[in-house]
Amino acid sequence: MSGPTGALDGLVIADFGRVLAGPYATMLLADLGAEVVKVERPGVGDDTRSWGPPWVGDPDAAESSYFLSVNRNKSSVALDLTDPDGLSAARRLVERADVVVENFLPGTMDRLGLGYDTVREDNPGIVYCSVTGFGGDNQLPGYDLLIQAVGGLMSITGPDRDSPTKVGVAMVDVITGLHAAVGILAALRHRDRTGEGQRIEVNLLSSLLSALVNQTSGYVAAGVVPHAMGNRHPSIAPYEVFGTADRPLVLAVGNDRQFAALVDALGRPEMASDTRFATNSDRVAHRSELVDVLNSLLAQDTADNWFVTLTGARVPCGPLNDIADAIALAERLKLTPVVTIDDPRRDTPIRQVANPIRMSGTPVTYRCAPPRLDEHDPLADAV
Repeated sequence: MSGPTGALDGLVIADFGRVLAGPYATMLLADLGAEVVKVERPGVGDDTRSWGPPWVGDPDAAESSYFLSVNRNKSSVALDLTDPDGLSAARRLVERADVVVENFLPGTMDRLGLGYDTVREDNPGIVYCSVTGFGGDNQLPGYDLLIQAVGGLMSITGPDRDSPTKVGVAMVDVITGLHAAVGILAALRHRDRTGEGQRIEVNLLSSLLSALVNQTSGYVAAGVVPHAMGNRHPSIAPYEVFGTADRPLVLAVGNDRQFAALVDALGRPEMASDTRFATNSDRVAHRSELVDVLNSLLAQDTADNWFVTLTGARVPCGPLNDIADAIALAERLKLTPVVTIDDPRRDTPIRQVANPIRMSGTPVTYRCAPPRLDEHDPLADAV
């Protein structure tokens, strides 16, 4: 890899992660300049290499867009960890690494001789991050859909309490990957001060419970078990999807000032002083009446026209976009949501969603596209 350096330049990460949570964390760190060596199974690689469609590129050598989404800026070595030579190469890698990331079932790395207690004997400054489904020594495999179910997310998602629904992306994996990255950076900061490494453990279930924020707090602090309410919010109104003359529009009115601006723009300023709607608590208590009135008013114009009118009045709102619309919106806002990575190993450049972190001094870099399986020599500097 070559090109501009980043905040984590010189940091070496041995990435034994698979699928999404671990690879997402290591890609974020790679974007910030770290050298990430991805260890994969010979002949097969990361599970997500076979997760398609959608596929990208030549049909004879098509790649999974899923795999591409979380593996840029990495090298790939295929090592059979059950083979003495492969295991020896993996041990050499972790001996020179600053960070190890793994998401095997608990105890797997220990049995291979690659566990934290073994690694730190030769590499006392190692930051060792384990990602599991359920934490501790629990041997339950953790997949995002499973955690969404048992962790309560599906119970609060969907049109009603009788129709539990998963979120449309593996959000629990992404959240866990973010927690892993934060833990790694904090541990590296501690190592910079003291020279001491440490072990970090994150798990999907605990990450989800933390990320449910107000919903889990409502139960833990107040004993209220939430349930699915469709697109409505349990504590805020109006904060949901409304109809217009052509397509749905979201209103996200978070305070009384915004509500007054909304009803003024809709030609009904007196609603701001109506005792049913004057405060957020009033509006939540009289949600059905409020929604009926707003739907009748919003039906008089199109979603795009309301978007212009209401955002001009500083009312948070927006049309219901698909992903193509969302990318187009980000481009109009000059957020540069898509990056193109030229790669001499491929016939065409790889287009990817940009890293969202903006740094003035050490910006993220896109040094290389996601690797082909085992395209780096395990006897070279990568290991």
